Amino acid sequence: MKLQKTTWVLVTIALLLGGVVYFNEIQRQYQSEDTQSNKLKIFDFQEEDIQTLTIETNKETLKFERTGIENRLWQMKQPEDVPANDASIAFLLNLLVKGKSDRAIPISSEQIKEYGLDNPLAKIDIQLKNGKKHQLILGNTDFEGQSLYARVDPSDRSNQELKVILVSKDFQFAIDRDLTEWKQQEQKK
Repeated sequence: MKLQKTTWVLVTIALLLGGVVYFNEIQRQYQSEDTQSNKLKIFDFQEEDIQTLTIETNKETLKFERTGIENRLWQMKQPEDVPANDASIAFLLNLLVKGKSDRAIPISSEQIKEYGLDNPLAKIDIQLKNGKKHQLILGNTDFEGQSLYARVDPSDRSNQELKVILVSKDFQFAIDRDLTEWKQQEQKK
């Protein structure tokens, strides 16, 4: 079977275009991995290390404690002492443990108001089983509306340079809930 000259030319062009597309996709994949690897973890602990979680917003203060009971992992302690909605807690814990930031912005203490960190959206206090405490303060959204300004484990020293990071706006969705969404829903029989 003999192929015509134009068929060979078309096969060659198809192979060349396929090669270009393949290498272009591989290059794009490496660039995506580089971007992901440049992001820094917000916290360096595991979900199971967390013992208590306190969320303080302008509306209310919520406190949750790990129970150790298998079918009910979390108990709300404040404002009510009731079983917590494990799904709502799990969403927030996942953000805390796996959340990343791609930028840290050095600011002066005078600039803290510009980022909404003087009257924050929320303060999240985390106490680990080993007694260590961490805090995440969430401020305003960035100018694109995609991220929130935040401070991690802020220092009390006022003369120190402050660092503000950008975190996912999912944190706002995780904490901006009605009180009933934090409570375990009663099983219908």
